[in-house]
Amino acid sequence: MQAIEAQGPECTDLKLVERPTPVPGAGEVLIAVEAAGINRPDVLQRQGTYPPPPGASDILGLEAAGEIIAIGDGVKTLAVGDKVTALLTGGGYAQFATTDARQCLPVPKGLSMVEAAALPETFFTVWSNLFDRAGLKRGETLLVHGGSSGIGTTAIQIASRLGVHVITTAGSADKCQACLDLGAEKAVNYREADFVEAAREFGKSHGGVSGVNVILDMVGGEYVARNIKSLAPDGRLVNIAFLQGSKVELDLMAVMLKRLSLTGSTLRARDPDFKGAIAENLRKTVWPLIESGEIRPVIHQTFQLGEAAKAHALMESSQHIGKIVLTA
Repeated sequence: MQAIEAQGPECTDLKLVERPTPVPGAGEVLIAVEAAGINRPDVLQRQGTYPPPPGASDILGLEAAGEIIAIGDGVKTLAVGDKVTALLTGGGYAQFATTDARQCLPVPKGLSMVEAAALPETFFTVWSNLFDRAGLKRGETLLVHGGSSGIGTTAIQIASRLGVHVITTAGSADKCQACLDLGAEKAVNYREADFVEAAREFGKSHGGVSGVNVILDMVGGEYVARNIKSLAPDGRLVNIAFLQGSKVELDLMAVMLKRLSLTGSTLRARDPDFKGAIAENLRKTVWPLIESGEIRPVIHQTFQLGEAAKAHALMESSQHIGKIVLTA
């Protein structure tokens, strides 16, 4: 099969090569990939700072959509010919990929394969961190940093459709407007305004308490202290990445006085049972919203598989709104 191999840290080090077609193991399926989503962890893996977990493919790509063409022993819930979108531990930038059957979901009715390929990584991540880990509930307030990113556009849509009041940050007027169009009630251009004060006022206008209930952050660095200032009493800060660094100096007095919870997680190395439980929650709660048209993945641009270097360059430029997708 053809696959993209990372031969060095630069975008131009992504090369189209021939690799053996993988064989599904017990509990796994083999997918003929029609489209694969690009995510920030792929960039980090290419740069050498986010290696795949033991046993995972070294080929980039954490999500893909396509048709099942073979199944391993013990697979009872899926069959050859099924159209699925799947969370992967690696291997998506290729013509064929394997994954545990529990990490597959049906392609939602009305979605193209490109749109379906843009779902798993961000939807699994958002659900696991906001609703399972942070316990986000209807009527609460949520601050989403990087609202125009793949994670951001997903978080805004899911949370707002489930009755959460969403405020977000983005880096331009166009990106802020895109966030508002997706369901955010307020969008702050972080280059021009202080999101701390905006979050405090947003909380007052939705419950009368200064600050928001939950923050989803992938920036880190100096944002961590500002996030703590932005949280309401009993607030929860969830970090899923640290684009500005994970080492910070903090005065934790506010954490104690406001009874805050600081948490975070990574998804890739978790076992298939854990990911399968997320898949079931998405199937029951979010998939109907996608099929009704209330939620739709935001696709910024697609590239052919052999153009992975161009796709990574776009990802690193942060000029996109939503997802970048490779097509086979």
